[in-house]
Amino acid sequence: MHSILAHVATWIISVISAMGYGGVVLLMAIESACIPLPSEVIMPFAGYLVSTGELNLFWVATAGAIGCNLGSIPAYWAGQYGGRAFILRWGKWVLIGEDELAKAERFFDRFGSFSILIGRMLPVIRSFIAFPAGMARMNLWRFHIYTFVGSWPFCYLLALIGKHLGAAWNNDPRLHAIMSKLDIVVVVAIVAAGAFYVWHRVRGMRKG
Repeated sequence: MHSILAHVATWIISVISAMGYGGVVLLMAIESACIPLPSEVIMPFAGYLVSTGELNLFWVATAGAIGCNLGSIPAYWAGQYGGRAFILRWGKWVLIGEDELAKAERFFDRFGSFSILIGRMLPVIRSFIAFPAGMARMNLWRFHIYTFVGSWPFCYLLALIGKHLGAAWNNDPRLHAIMSKLDIVVVVAIVAAGAFYVWHRVRGMRKG
């Protein structure tokens, strides 16, 4: 597991470094398609590149929100055309458990269409809220508008955190004394976050 996550970490770094905004769109689309690739790692690294002047904070958040929209399309269609039974049957391949889906369904039932807007700012719910929207056949244009508007501040906040951490790393010699290479810090953080993310998903599915 450690080896796999280390490779994933290296891949995330290389994708954003090589593709810039396009890499952010791609990775956030993968995450929004319910594939275990945590946005809590993707966006802060993009924010670090903002601190170095390679990217712009506004456009990083916008790229992240666009990726959320694109990645939500397969999940929306799965809910619309396959229904709950389809998701429960095949969701295990991307670590979607009945518990996560049930939480998203309850949230959507409570808040209706506005759950897309609100849910995109909440952990766990944001990753699965597209399924009940598809099952309810929510208007597609409204779904995309709410997804973008709800995702943008979430992406902005994570990128802003990464920007400030990156600035602290570049300006504080004490951080340099801890680890001399940024890549080491990033890889360790991604591996730790990714391991917890996958472990939480698998644990939740076993309980279900």
